[in-house]
Amino acid sequence: MLQYGFEHGDDRIRAGFVGCGGHSFRNVYPALRYAPIDLVAVCDFQRDRAEAYAREFGALRAYDDHQTMLAEEELDAVFVVTNYDENWMPRFPGIAIDAMQAGAHAWIEKPPAGSLAEIDEMLRVEQETGKFVQVGMKKMFFPAIDKLHSISLDESFGGLTSLSVRYPQHMPEIDKRNDNRAMVGFLDHIMHPGAILHLLAGPVRTLYYERSRNGASVSVLTFENGVTGTMHLTAGQSGTSPLERVEIVGSGANAIVDNGAKLTYYRPGARGEGGYGRSPNFIGADEHAPLHWEPEFSLGQLYNKGLFIIGYAPEVIYFAECVRENRPPEKAGLQDARAITKLYEAYRHGAAGTVIAVHS
Repeated sequence: MLQYGFEHGDDRIRAGFVGCGGHSFRNVYPALRYAPIDLVAVCDFQRDRAEAYAREFGALRAYDDHQTMLAEEELDAVFVVTNYDENWMPRFPGIAIDAMQAGAHAWIEKPPAGSLAEIDEMLRVEQETGKFVQVGMKKMFFPAIDKLHSISLDESFGGLTSLSVRYPQHMPEIDKRNDNRAMVGFLDHIMHPGAILHLLAGPVRTLYYERSRNGASVSVLTFENGVTGTMHLTAGQSGTSPLERVEIVGSGANAIVDNGAKLTYYRPGARGEGGYGRSPNFIGADEHAPLHWEPEFSLGQLYNKGLFIIGYAPEVIYFAECVRENRPPEKAGLQDARAITKLYEAYRHGAAGTVIAVHS
């Protein structure tokens, strides 16, 4: 049973927070109240904004420099949700390294970095300090995607054989991909479908993609475990459409998540009796019937809140528990981030119509 933050009493981690923007106000600060977290201090380069967030979310102190906060506070963990620097690169690596070197674990939003080199430097500091970083890969913590992952591992599913992910994202033209500003949207959002693919199937071995004239693309992926998949980046779709769809296929079974919250599991089975041409009824046995889950959106339950449906609260709770137990995260850690960053770099430097090695 979930405990609210205050119910943990003194058994809470002491946390600081770097960044006081709109995204964190809506999605990350509110998630802290459901985790064993005592928000001690907040920081933003605009001091008045930091003070406003401290009042709003119950922090004791406000800072306008994260180095000062790290030096003056005794923190177990630091949350970092910031914007891009003047070169259109994420600020997360430097701040996460500062946090670890100051003795704190770090939770950073995605994208964790703009290059593999920055990921590798954070990994080096993890080893050096014994602290760890978790990345905000919220898709891994969607209840529907988490259940989809469990289904894929169940013996009755027969082992994952293929999968597909659909997500609306524009891919810049190849001659613009060395421009960080032109790539910032792709860098920011490839983490979403990339996180789902990585959770379900592991590291991508090769990819082949074709790009449409409007920036949409279709990719064929092979994974190191022998699974094959597709990723359809649907730039150009309607703003009234659900954003995403995920399907996994096993052996005589498949499961689909629509719109991040509607999960249908087509268990092994058949329709009716009598065989092809001899079956008068499409209804099969109850024990083989599809299973379906979705929120009811009526009760004042946590599972009806966006913070839980789209993963923010679950990922924050998971991080806080990892910090309390001093154990690195088994998902959404830097190794997962490294694998998805390799996928990003493969798209950034690889031309359409060719087979590109991602992991080799």
